[in-house]
Amino acid sequence: MTKQSRVAVITGSNRGLGYAIAKKLGQTQGIQVIVTSRGEVEGRVAQEKLAQEGVSADYHSLDVTNEESVQAFTAWLKQMYGKVDILINNAGVNPTRQIEESSVLTVKLETMLSTFATNALAVARISQALIGLMKEQNYGRIVNISTEMASLTATPNDNYPLAPSYRLSKLGLNGVTVILAKELQETNILVNAYSPGWMQTDMGGENAPFTPEEGAETAVYLATLPEGGAQGKFFAEMRKSGGAIELNW
Repeated sequence: MTKQSRVAVITGSNRGLGYAIAKKLGQTQGIQVIVTSRGEVEGRVAQEKLAQEGVSADYHSLDVTNEESVQAFTAWLKQMYGKVDILINNAGVNPTRQIEESSVLTVKLETMLSTFATNALAVARISQALIGLMKEQNYGRIVNISTEMASLTATPNDNYPLAPSYRLSKLGLNGVTVILAKELQETNILVNAYSPGWMQTDMGGENAPFTPEEGAETAVYLATLPEGGAQGKFFAEMRKSGGAIELNW
């Protein structure tokens, strides 16, 4: 890594979309990728796989739902790199396949709470920990992985499952995105969200129409925005839309 390299942290990047984002960013000139995961074994396997594909990635364990883990990761990041330029908030859960998730009248409230803690509160936690490093150099790109299912404008007429825990957690994530963008609007720290589409991952299943690599395209676009780029926006998956198309919140 050179002093000019951008340091990119991708949460939950040992597999699926997170891995695809790490690979694409790592193949982008001037970006040093840091892979993270809760389990170190899985993370080290991903790091080695990236190396075999020509991407030199660093690794550190990170559980975004755990304050001690976030603080330990932040301390390591400061010691090793002294900065962070890009944060991709990819780590998340989706309990939609549980039968209780077919209705807001049957959903288990403990599932709703735990999903919200991972998909929304954890993004606020890691943002609190790392944005200070971005402010020091007045540069940052934060990309939050959301879903079209979290568009309040589209929800009344969409054809997606009701999925109350997942939808509400991603609504919370969208709220974090908008509030952070508002707070940081006078800086060169750009915060946006996007929907990667239905992908062939463990979460999406093998019948999904998009690959993780296709889903990663918008993340790379938003992670490398120029100064004065989009701030506080919600984007669709680029392959589906043919470009960076904004969605309604």
